[in-house]
Amino acid sequence: MEGILFERIALIGIGLIGSSIARDIKELGLAREVVVSTRREETLKRAEELKLGTSYTVSVADAVSDADLIIVSVPVGASEEVAKQIAPHLKAGAIVTDVGSTKASVIAQMAPHMPEHVHFIPGHPLAGTEKSGPDAGFAGLFRDRWCIFTPLPGTDAAALDRLKGFWLALGSRVDEMDPEHHDKVLAIVSHLPHIIAYNIVGTADDLSTVTESEVIKYSASGFRDFTRLAASDPTMWRDICLHNKDAILEMLARFSEDLAYLQRAIRWGEGDKLFELFSRTRDIRRSIVQAGQDVDAPDFGRHTLDQKK
Repeated sequence: MEGILFERIALIGIGLIGSSIARDIKELGLAREVVVSTRREETLKRAEELKLGTSYTVSVADAVSDADLIIVSVPVGASEEVAKQIAPHLKAGAIVTDVGSTKASVIAQMAPHMPEHVHFIPGHPLAGTEKSGPDAGFAGLFRDRWCIFTPLPGTDAAALDRLKGFWLALGSRVDEMDPEHHDKVLAIVSHLPHIIAYNIVGTADDLSTVTESEVIKYSASGFRDFTRLAASDPTMWRDICLHNKDAILEMLARFSEDLAYLQRAIRWGEGDKLFELFSRTRDIRRSIVQAGQDVDAPDFGRHTLDQKK
């Protein structure tokens, strides 16, 4: 047990990330009260059935009232609306953070509405699965994963340390970046791979010379691993594309150039170029495993990860 870090935590949104945070708070005893708030009654009811909090409400005003820490876990496109709703009800000294995958946009949406008497500290835990909803969460999701903060100028150091302490208690590693740099980094390590996966799965679906049954039957040859990414929440990924547009378009342009290079190498039978590329990319995979960001196990460690859940 870690011990109480905050008296009252409000979780706005209770999907994969929110529900995983709730489970960790409960398991580690990090708060006396956890108020869960979400717009849909059926989702709130399910959160209550799962005992993810100590109280439940569709009113974000009631949820954040007297809360010491407010964690906003909604699609990034909904950030401004949530900020407007909670702003008048935040108590002095409260810490407001989020988990959004794009930071410049979230700051632009939320910061103008945050009162001066609270600490708004944007954050992004780099953890997740392709599943969504309150049932998708599990304790330990953030263990050994990075949580990146993009604090605004003048952020209170003590408040930032408290928030870092919370994520460290969840098992995360913490880091800081400026928002624009964060968005560029995430465009290449997360956003572009998901977009490519959506596109490949869409291409297969449109390919009239290969039947759907063949695509599914032989998917283990590689296609299956793209479908895991492409099964992610469509609302979340629509918002990410719209709210990190510039960085994503830049990375798509670079990817298109590199793809054209690969296409030429294949066309002209340039085996040395192909071997060099494939060797370099294999080394990157090894580096990721060595950094503890994946497991070097058969089947991409899929069975190992499933057992942890």
